[in-house]
Amino acid sequence: MRLLKKILWVLLVLVVIIFLGGMIFMNTLTPTYEGEKELSRLEQPVEVYFDTYGIPHIYASNDEDAFRALGYVHAQDRLWQMELLRRVAKGGLSEVFGKDLVKTDKFFLSLGIDENTKETIAKLNGDSRGVRLSEAYLDGVNQFIKEGPTPVEFYLTGLEKTSFSLEDIYNAVGYMAFSFAMAHKTDPLLTNIKNQLGEEYLNDLFIASDTSTVWIKNYNQKEMDSIPLNIAAMANEALKRLPVPQFEGSNSWVIAPEKTKNGKVILANDPHIGFAQPSVWYEAHISTPTYEKYGYHLAGVPFPLLGHNRDLAYGMTMFENDDIDFYYEQDHPSDSTKYKTEDGYGDYGYVTKNIKVKDAEAVSFTYRKTRHGPVLNGIADQVRGERLIAMSWIYTQVDNKILEALYGITMAADIEEFKLALPKIHAPGLNVMYGDAEGNVAWWASAKLYRMPDSLSTKLVLDGTSGDEERLGFLDFSDNPQAVNPPWHYVYSANNQPDSIAGMLYPGYYLPENRAKRIVQLLDDKDDWDKASTGQMILDVTSSVNPGIVSDLIKHMEMSELSDEQIKLLDQLKNWEGDYTLESVAGTFYHRSEYFVLKNTFEDELGPEQFKQFLSTHFMKRHIAPGARMEEGIWWDDVNTQDKTETRYDIILKSFQQAWQSLQEDFGSDVTQWQWQKVHTVEHGHPIGQVKALRKYFNVGPYPVSGTREVLNNMSFRYDSTLYYRVNSGPSTRRIVDFSDIENSISILPTGQSGNPLSKHYDDQAEMFVNGEFRKMMMNEEEIKSGSDDLLVLMPKTD
Repeated sequence: MRLLKKILWVLLVLVVIIFLGGMIFMNTLTPTYEGEKELSRLEQPVEVYFDTYGIPHIYASNDEDAFRALGYVHAQDRLWQMELLRRVAKGGLSEVFGKDLVKTDKFFLSLGIDENTKETIAKLNGDSRGVRLSEAYLDGVNQFIKEGPTPVEFYLTGLEKTSFSLEDIYNAVGYMAFSFAMAHKTDPLLTNIKNQLGEEYLNDLFIASDTSTVWIKNYNQKEMDSIPLNIAAMANEALKRLPVPQFEGSNSWVIAPEKTKNGKVILANDPHIGFAQPSVWYEAHISTPTYEKYGYHLAGVPFPLLGHNRDLAYGMTMFENDDIDFYYEQDHPSDSTKYKTEDGYGDYGYVTKNIKVKDAEAVSFTYRKTRHGPVLNGIADQVRGERLIAMSWIYTQVDNKILEALYGITMAADIEEFKLALPKIHAPGLNVMYGDAEGNVAWWASAKLYRMPDSLSTKLVLDGTSGDEERLGFLDFSDNPQAVNPPWHYVYSANNQPDSIAGMLYPGYYLPENRAKRIVQLLDDKDDWDKASTGQMILDVTSSVNPGIVSDLIKHMEMSELSDEQIKLLDQLKNWEGDYTLESVAGTFYHRSEYFVLKNTFEDELGPEQFKQFLSTHFMKRHIAPGARMEEGIWWDDVNTQDKTETRYDIILKSFQQAWQSLQEDFGSDVTQWQWQKVHTVEHGHPIGQVKALRKYFNVGPYPVSGTREVLNNMSFRYDSTLYYRVNSGPSTRRIVDFSDIENSISILPTGQSGNPLSKHYDDQAEMFVNGEFRKMMMNEEEIKSGSDDLLVLMPKTD
């Protein structure tokens, strides 16, 4: 008995030692927010004050020291995120996650981002100030990699840390340029519809922007086949496995002094990006004798994409312009190394890549290139058939000056210097929003735009053999959509169609007017905007379009075919103002009904797979409102019924009954329980959190959330057969810069500043975010230093 007790005591002591050892080890993996660290190549000490939410305020005697410190603190909070983001473009995800990511790696390697990066860096001027500051930032990142603690994700995946280079910065931005990927989801699908169903089916889709909807107004004071294409399936398959978020849309508006209570500019911006953990943006405030900026940084990128100081502020949304075209190519009849052009036959280029795969043999693959770009056949299983398809993407076909552009934007002192940097943005297309302390407001659609032959639809696969469907030339930046100090005293962007330029509407994958209509409606009606009312507007959950859709549909319904309970719900829907609060029943029923309307209208012709692809497109969203108003149309008929031709009324009634039945099955017969909060939730997923046992340690949420897709508080989701609306993208920050009180401008992140699960700042903003709260973007030096509990001093390393 005594021996047993001794054994138990020994085991207990061992358990305690292991537990304490584990706690001590885990504690060593947390970011360092206080104390002293030595950094090589610092000229002077740098003080980094961390505020209540872990945001670093970096005070340095020169810019290079400041950027070196930024690299260090950015890496200690976001190294894992930085690691994943740099791997996407160069096909390095399979090395981390195994064979399931091989198709994704093939897809991104074939885009040519990594090849373009190498060509760009070979031409760089290493002595330029932008490159020097980038190198200083990378130096800070690499010193953390060498000397700092290893994030827990590296232990869990068995991945070794390696140093970062300029290539990684360009590859991260290149991923941002592509992640929108709407061309891959749209053009092949529309081509399939034309080939399989006929031109009349295309004619009843609202592919182009409706002239009756709200467009962004310009103001420039100077001048005013039947082979199935499965590229959409290939893109969806590759993108759904990405462990990093995709850039999707955004809101921004800048209000001129004439419409604000305090007579100063107010800028609001909430870029819509896929929700993930860590959050997309890393906030940092830098102050030196010659430079100050409060900025929002992508992982591994030294210059902020969003930022402000005491003189100017800027934000961004996705332009959504069409910068990808697909071309049919044709092999030489007897020489498979050549392809047809209008001048004879050209030689294919061949690119071979090797993909390292975790716990498996490396994968080698080769793809062909034409003058247009990579041939997609053979890259993925989904692209079948003998007819060859090549992809032409502007990002890889003109000089890449994106880092110069970001540097120029960051360092600009006024509107003229700021504007000079914008023509260097070739892709992705960005709506750049601007406001300053002098009272200027501006919007520029920034991208390398080009002209195509008249009457040519770039939404379909083009003929690559004739030379008749090629680019005719690039537009000058002065012809791009823009508005500078317009007489209506505000500028905005909500990813909707901009007005005509250079005698044409520029083609794109624009979103419907819903958010734009609401922005214009609210801004036009008020001339005393302040920070508080702008904060309420950015959180607005009212759809300006959906009540009209409901009203138009239900007025055609026969009451005699409905139960008393259903008639009561119809009365509620008639009085609905389009709000999506947590308690909304009308909002829940609207989306259930709309899904069934789309399913009953389109799935019979498209089939399940193409219907799923259709649901992921922007033209599906643009179709909803005008499509619901169509009294007659070829899509209304169900081709599976031989003895009847269905009408709009048949589809509406059937969809209403299906929505009613499905909600009864899910939540019971008490309609008051069909609340939005029960079906609309957000969870910020971490790649490691996909493992069920680790989900609660790495993921943040789930939370029920107000808002919906295409309202200002754009908590977006995709329709699917689950009939639940799991939010997959939304505001990556909500940010309001008020030049009447610049030091008290406000913001919020969806989860937290740190990507380290062991940090106290991993999720300390998550509940504030879903509750619609804000925190201060601190800039007052005395307030920052007196209020900070955490001070990290970075000292020059002595030899």
